[in-house]
Amino acid sequence: MNLDFSFLLEHWQDYARSAWVTLELSFFGVLFGTLLGVFMALMRISRIWPIKFVASAYIELIRGTPMLVQILIIHYGLTVIGVNLPAFMSGVVALTMNSSAYMAEVFRAGIQAIDKGQTEASRSLGMTHGMTLRYIILPQAFRNMLPAIGNEFIIIIKDSSLVSMIGIAEIIYTARTIQGVTFQPLAPLLVAAGLYFIITFTLANLLSWLERKLSTSR
Repeated sequence: MNLDFSFLLEHWQDYARSAWVTLELSFFGVLFGTLLGVFMALMRISRIWPIKFVASAYIELIRGTPMLVQILIIHYGLTVIGVNLPAFMSGVVALTMNSSAYMAEVFRAGIQAIDKGQTEASRSLGMTHGMTLRYIILPQAFRNMLPAIGNEFIIIIKDSSLVSMIGIAEIIYTARTIQGVTFQPLAPLLVAAGLYFIITFTLANLLSWLERKLSTSR
């Protein structure tokens, strides 16, 4: 086996740009997915059954279908009703929807894990239901769920490779393009694997540091 990485001299900037695109996609996907996930979690634990039903149906539908299918439906399928999203926007929407379904379950479990006595105490002090959620429940739930949120971020980074199917120049798309230019089947993919590892390993260590920081500040 003869591996030749000399193509990096010419294409390292392409890899750097694609890594930045991957980070952008993942950041917006997790950010909006977290916000939508909180909203869905609150709907899921609502006592009003139509609201609970809508949230449950959304979560189960998204978690029960492959992300690749969701990406293709959003980018190509919605054109039949006149919705033509740019490829990057389609990728962000697909990652957001997929991430929100999983984050909703993470937040639901985190919120329900908070002692009900804290809710009763805050209400007895005159706080509204919204104030109790905003100032008492969600901050504690978020801190407890930080490891799960970090894992979701890492999963989204790896799953973002699927958006290469709609032409977004992220890491895998770039590796496949360089495969075609250099006629090398393995080396460009090894570089892509190395980039994913560097990104996820760095992120995992940053999150571990943040968890330790938060645990010592309690």
